[in-house]
Amino acid sequence: MWGVRVKITGAVLEEIGRSRPYADSLPITVGELELDAPGAGEILVRIEAAGLCHSDLSVVDGNRVRPVPMLLGHEAAGRVVELGPGVTDLDLGARVVMAFLPRCGDCAGCATDGRLPCERGTASNGAGELLGGGARLHRGGETVAHHLGVSAFATHAVVNRHSVVAVDDDIPPEVAAVLGCAVLTGGGAVINAARPSPGDTIVVVGLGGVGMAAVLVALALGHPVIGVDGVPDKLARALELGATRVFSPAAAVDAEVRAPVVIEAAGNARAFETALELTAPGGTTVTVGLPAPDARSSVSPLKLVAEARTIVGSYLGSSVPGRDIPRYAELWRQGRLPVEKLVSSRIRLDEVNGAMDALADGLAVRQIITFDEGAR
Repeated sequence: MWGVRVKITGAVLEEIGRSRPYADSLPITVGELELDAPGAGEILVRIEAAGLCHSDLSVVDGNRVRPVPMLLGHEAAGRVVELGPGVTDLDLGARVVMAFLPRCGDCAGCATDGRLPCERGTASNGAGELLGGGARLHRGGETVAHHLGVSAFATHAVVNRHSVVAVDDDIPPEVAAVLGCAVLTGGGAVINAARPSPGDTIVVVGLGGVGMAAVLVALALGHPVIGVDGVPDKLARALELGATRVFSPAAAVDAEVRAPVVIEAAGNARAFETALELTAPGGTTVTVGLPAPDARSSVSPLKLVAEARTIVGSYLGSSVPGRDIPRYAELWRQGRLPVEKLVSSRIRLDEVNGAMDALADGLAVRQIITFDEGAR
């Protein structure tokens, strides 16, 4: 019965920084929680598919300290099953894509057309709350924090209206889920942050989910793409997706690969330095990966000046979800953006700890948690 607090099943991170393998230390437990009914400006969503991303892993391993216990998951798609007061622009049953940084539309950050994140959304995400304030998740009398305003590793989620974008039913759940993080971030690094000229070669350093999405979007726009990663299987997959050439980081530097646009999507200091090394004079390096807070890189200021270089930081691909997700959905519909090829495996919710190990070991691009479509 909707309109009241309901029972759901979800995956909760109990403690940050437990030892690996996570399949043994079990930092995440799957069990029953209580979920409040949606408040003003909020909706209740039945989750259909949710992707595992490094932003989830970064909370598990401690690179991003968040309040715990926390129900993880931020890349997902589902069906609207209840509308809170004041939500009049969504239909019951509509498929929605989750966006992990809500945009209030009123702050200074929202006025930058995606260049800066929403100030209110950033604050609520850091606090483990929804955009409207507070948490809607409970377990045995304790409050459970939200992950990036979504908490999608669960059968259902209550989210702010600003955390979702509606898509048509022809967009499958797994595709819709990946649009909300991997494609928004990787594709946005190309379209919104780099803004390449027609015909520019684009190098992508780091071929995880975000990096592979950048490869696909660049190819969809007609750019030659060079993939760079230290994992041979990922290089092979990039070639299968259409990359022109692939290299390990050391081989790319030795071969003096240079391009006018280089996207760094690995999220570590050495990858950022490699991306700078591979950027041609006059070119643009876009860094979209999220390294550890204490990570540091070495940069030559003289080279930046003498070669007229540009370095661009891009959070969530400098995206405005309501503007960009429909664009990617249309590219998929046209057959130009086959993001389903990013899905490396499908798992159950109770396999999430082992799936975090696979992600940490670089063995997966996008693992998708699938849910029973017959569940209410």
